[in-house]
Amino acid sequence: MNTSLYNEHFGFSERPFSLVPDPDFLFWSQAHARAFSVLEYGLVTRAPLTVVTGEVGTGKTTLIQALLRQIDEDVTLGLISNAQGGRGDLLRWVLNALDVATPPGADYVSLFQQFQNFVLDEYAAGRHVALIVDEAQNLGAETLEELRMLTNINSGKDELLQIILVGQPELRDLIRRPELRQFAQRVMAVYHLEPMDVVTTRDYIAHRLKHVGGTGKEFSAEATRFIFEESGGIPRVVNKLCDLALVYAASAGHAKVGIATIRELVRDGLILKPLGDPLVLTESLDSFGKAAE
Repeated sequence: MNTSLYNEHFGFSERPFSLVPDPDFLFWSQAHARAFSVLEYGLVTRAPLTVVTGEVGTGKTTLIQALLRQIDEDVTLGLISNAQGGRGDLLRWVLNALDVATPPGADYVSLFQQFQNFVLDEYAAGRHVALIVDEAQNLGAETLEELRMLTNINSGKDELLQIILVGQPELRDLIRRPELRQFAQRVMAVYHLEPMDVVTTRDYIAHRLKHVGGTGKEFSAEATRFIFEESGGIPRVVNKLCDLALVYAASAGHAKVGIATIRELVRDGLILKPLGDPLVLTESLDSFGKAAE
């Protein structure tokens, strides 16, 4: 079934649970607000290194997109996603992100000199360079140390270069390695973005529904509770479940998504989840159920 049909069925202006990172839909939970504050803090204070981590699908890339909308004109920004490779490859990623052309076959020394000249030229023009590295857990210890060495360009009172690393929890483990103690010492702030709790999941779903013209009550309290159980509070998984649930409900002519609809799509095996221990619900689930009914 075409998802545009459920928009008409429920009166939505667009799909409320698209998987594409979109800052227009950003739900400012306490955790997301704090993570964003850490990112802003890194930029405003020109911290050499700032780190934000979180599980897959918790909204890290959406936060980056929101941050990009607020970059001041005196910041020259480079965004790097999924960078991999050995020594020298990182510099090519960095220069490419900053739209600096590199001659074919240039050696490491030439690339570093080109990068340093660019940073100094930006500084002379009243700007400073910021690099955001998304999916930074893909960088090895050697590459992270290479990043730290790049910040040695900073000298005196002014910070010419700052680096923001965003990645999965493995990034924190990587930074804690003994061989990266110098790197860790240069990190100004670290924040880990946790999955949503049950109440936040309820508010998140209602927020996205209202954003597209819905009432925020298109899902029953029982359905929302079951979505939390199945998703573990991971926004991306919540989006998948809600999107498909709306398809199922509209195709059946239902005005509201009930728990039977969620059970049906889960039973049909449309959502793939990593293997793990079953989620144990806490007392907050009971309080949520009472508040949402």
